[in-house]
Amino acid sequence: MLDTHARKHVQPIVDKSADFLLKRGFTANGVTKIALAIGLSSGLFIYLDQPLWAVIVLWLSGYLDVVDGTMARKTKLSPWGTLLDISFDRIVEISVILGLAFRFPDAMWALLLLSTSIIVAMTVFLTVGALSDKNGVKSFYYQAGLAERTEGFILFTLMIVFSTYLIAITLVFIAIQLFTIYQRMAEAKRILK
Repeated sequence: MLDTHARKHVQPIVDKSADFLLKRGFTANGVTKIALAIGLSSGLFIYLDQPLWAVIVLWLSGYLDVVDGTMARKTKLSPWGTLLDISFDRIVEISVILGLAFRFPDAMWALLLLSTSIIVAMTVFLTVGALSDKNGVKSFYYQAGLAERTEGFILFTLMIVFSTYLIAITLVFIAIQLFTIYQRMAEAKRILK
């Protein structure tokens, strides 16, 4: 929801960052790889009980993930770059979930359910994007929903910072994912007939 509706407010800053990196010879795929490396460290920082660093690198990774897409649109969109971007996003999320699961093993069952809900939500999202004739700014049809990447980062941040309430926050995250799955399935039924 925030990715879809708030993007216009942050896009000027993202454009400046993309232009800055392009002028210094960075490529969109190169920034995607940097975002992955930074994002992966979030899970390690969680495990090492460094929540502040975990949150900082998670959000830096997320910001670079937005910047790399803008860089790609300013230069040349590449199906390979799109694949890297989507795959690396999931790897960063997995890193956060694994860091939390190993740091807080009592919450592992809830984190496993969260992983399952993310897998189903992404399957619907990507399948609708692949099957839809609709086009968007991105290289595929982007289905908006209650839970997009920014909402995920907000919830991951809450899970990291308020780990005392990890199971409760994770269950809220799962409920939001389930609602998003319902939203996207309802839209898919309408547009894919």
